[in-house]
Amino acid sequence: MTQPPTVVVVRDADLLANAVAARLLTRLLDAQALRGRASVVLTGGGVGIASLAAVRASGARAAVDWSKVDVWWGDERFVPADDPERNEMQAREALLDSLPLDPARVHAMPASDGPDGDDVEAAAARYAAELTAAAPDDADVPPFDVLLLGMGPEGHTASIFPESAAAYDERVAFAVHGCPKPPPTRISMGFSSLNAAREVWMVVAGAEKAPMVAIALGGAGRVQVPAAGVSGHRQTLWLLDEAAAAQLPRDLRRR
Repeated sequence: MTQPPTVVVVRDADLLANAVAARLLTRLLDAQALRGRASVVLTGGGVGIASLAAVRASGARAAVDWSKVDVWWGDERFVPADDPERNEMQAREALLDSLPLDPARVHAMPASDGPDGDDVEAAAARYAAELTAAAPDDADVPPFDVLLLGMGPEGHTASIFPESAAAYDERVAFAVHGCPKPPPTRISMGFSSLNAAREVWMVVAGAEKAPMVAIALGGAGRVQVPAAGVSGHRQTLWLLDEAAAAQLPRDLRRR
């Protein structure tokens, strides 16, 4: 049975990024102590990238064996590889380029100038195949240790928007067309992949997101609010700043 999410509230977005970084380093260390390796799924967005920058600034980052960390992405803008809007490019600048990662363990989503050119369907299928190839025999995707996500003010997560075809798609990863937020063409993991993680962390900051945070944690369905449709096998954390948590009942908030 899926456990209800745990809500953790901190003062502001800067403190939230630092709290996420500290938690992430601890979880990666724990995973490596248990299994000798670790895996994380990255997200984009302001607080998501700020969290990676906070990992880079932490002296504790040296405790992790980064050569044994697998890095994945939950979604990506289908633009050229050097486009600064790509989640991959922002993550590399914020953190990844400063780490001794094994390049074979960094699983970036294909770009529009990659091996499939501008064929986003083929590019998405390529990423789905990469996920499946890394999975154990009894699963379609790896059991990620930590999957980081953000949420838009209308409730989207990854590149799954409310009431969209992607909200009904059960594939491991797929192309997304006609996103209401530019760019309109993207690649996203689907719910079947997002919900395979051991831990899901929904990291949300800002007063403009407070109404949808309350709706998502109030029992909304995944089609209405995609962010409400993701949960971890072991734990689901909603990591919020005070502004994003402002409309939650007090009994839901932990500090």
